[in-house]
Amino acid sequence: MGNNLSAPLLSVHRTETTLTFMPIVVPVEKKLMDVKIKDLPNWILTQDFTPKGTIRAFQRGYYQYDNKYVNINKGSTLGVSMVLEADMLFNYCVSYKELKHEQLRKNH
Repeated sequence: MGNNLSAPLLSVHRTETTLTFMPIVVPVEKKLMDVKIKDLPNWILTQDFTPKGTIRAFQRGYYQYDNKYVNINKGSTLGVSMVLEADMLFNYCVSYKELKHEQLRKNH
């Protein structure tokens, strides 16, 4: 994925008598896997952390997951099992404090 150049597009500006074409600079996003560690702070600063940008990032992640594990010709339970495992891990982390005390009570 080469350099961090922008893809130019054209924008039309109408003046009184002539049309002028001015380039619009659209930044090309690098994937996290393509970013080197030394460039990581700059990459993080270029991300869109507004609510709209965050929603778009979650949508991209959802659609990537959906296309890879759910919308496939040969179906399997892998996608659903991954969601269930993530839910189990999350619930365990949330209730770890109580579970830790429960285990101490059983042994003593």
